[in-house]
Amino acid sequence: MGKYKIEKERLLFDNKALATLIIPLIIEQLLAVFVGMADSIMVASVGEAAVSGVSLVDNIMILFINAFAALATGGAVIAGQYLGQKNEKESCKAATQMIWFITILSLVIMAGIYLAKWFILHVVFGQIDADVMAHANTYLLIVTASIPFIALYNGGAAIFRVMGNSKVSMQVSIIMNAINVSGNALLIFGFHRGTEGVAIPTLISRITAAVLIIILLAQQKRIIHIQKSLHYRPDWRMIKRVLGIGIPNGLENSMFQLGKIIVLSLVSTFGTYAIAANAVSNAVANFQILPGMAINLAITAVIARCVGAGDYVQAQYFTKKLIKLAYVCIWVVNLLIFLLLPVILWAYNLSDVTAEMTRKILYFHSISCMIIWPISFSLPSTLRAAGDAAVTMVMALVSMWIFRIVFSYVLGGYLKMGVFGVWVAMVIDWCFRSICMSLRYKSGKWKMIRSI
Repeated sequence: MGKYKIEKERLLFDNKALATLIIPLIIEQLLAVFVGMADSIMVASVGEAAVSGVSLVDNIMILFINAFAALATGGAVIAGQYLGQKNEKESCKAATQMIWFITILSLVIMAGIYLAKWFILHVVFGQIDADVMAHANTYLLIVTASIPFIALYNGGAAIFRVMGNSKVSMQVSIIMNAINVSGNALLIFGFHRGTEGVAIPTLISRITAAVLIIILLAQQKRIIHIQKSLHYRPDWRMIKRVLGIGIPNGLENSMFQLGKIIVLSLVSTFGTYAIAANAVSNAVANFQILPGMAINLAITAVIARCVGAGDYVQAQYFTKKLIKLAYVCIWVVNLLIFLLLPVILWAYNLSDVTAEMTRKILYFHSISCMIIWPISFSLPSTLRAAGDAAVTMVMALVSMWIFRIVFSYVLGGYLKMGVFGVWVAMVIDWCFRSICMSLRYKSGKWKMIRSI
């Protein structure tokens, strides 16, 4: 990526500011993933069918959560670029418009999921056992109600990050996850509830997080704040700017998750053991990429400010610095998971055949993360923060449909590699992405995009 030397006094973010931004993000991501694992471990006490049912619905939920996170990123990028220009008024307007838009959209989507419940359970999930279906139905009914609240939390958290204040979203996340875990433990082990024992605390915790972060974001003392009014007047000029980044990013994230769901239909044909192995592998795999995900959020905030200030030298400098950091952190985390994997698998109380397949998948995924993940997924964060979201989306979607989905069926189905073949196809997708994103970055065309 080249060498970029900049006087320390010119830097928009010094090492202390970066640490202040990144460390809370890592803690926040760690909490989110830990709670996800705690959920699946606790629901495992109900049985593998419950684990499978919850995991299937979670993949649907993640589809929409990622979409809202992407729209929130669109708002944060625009707000961050205005902040780089020292235009606080327009920054606040971008934040307000984004919050209102995702609120309305999330309510529409929530209603749509309830209306499409039968289709999701019987068509999207494919042929699944009756007991898996029962758990999936219960979980879907309750957790769908949390969609507007997780959308609001993601929106608020994105704005705080672009201000360089990820501490607030971390603190709210701690409260949210504490409610979730303690509620799960109380309902599952105290009141001996099944799948609803995981779903109800999830709903309550997301409601709490949304209320808290919106109250904090409405405080007028913040550099970026939202208007204290229930009267919404759409500013279509600003909405267009937010959506110019949010829609391509949202489509990319949603299609990525849709690809996972399509592949899940294939995995379900391999049997309950394969669904369970895939579910546990996904939960642990989230830990393997966790520091990279946190640093990606930081890249978006930092690069948006650099681009807003018109300083592309700093944008390149921080891209190189933060991707190097992503590699270091991913190596450390994955070496730890290598050592702890026997204990992790024991905690899930899996059957021998499920545990062996899970072990095989996670060793492969871990090595792949350490080699290629940051280039595949951190470098695009710079491109999106610069407003180059449309091209990034096209490259990502082409890669996903050709390599991840088609190769999953070729390797997993045709070549009889089963669920492991699905994970191999995913890494092939990563390889192609890394090539495309590197070429786009080196071309410098992302520097010519104007979002505001």
